[in-house]
Amino acid sequence: MDILYLMIICSVSLAVIFLIIFIINAKKGQFEDDESPAVRILFDDEITNDEEKPENQKEEKK
Repeated sequence: MDILYLMIICSVSLAVIFLIIFIINAKKGQFEDDESPAVRILFDDEITNDEEKPENQKEEKK
C-alpha cells in the first residue's frame, strides 16, 4: 500500500511540474503563432534553372 502512495505523489508532482512549464511558456508567447509553421511550406521557392538542380535530379538530354 505504501508504493501506491509513493506513485500518487510522484505522478501528481510530475503533473504540477509540467503545468508550471506550460504556464511559463504560455506567458513567454511560445504558443502565439500557430498558423505560420503550417503554411510555411507553401511559400518555398521552386527551382527553375537546370543548373540549380542536384546532379541526380537533372534530366538527361539525348
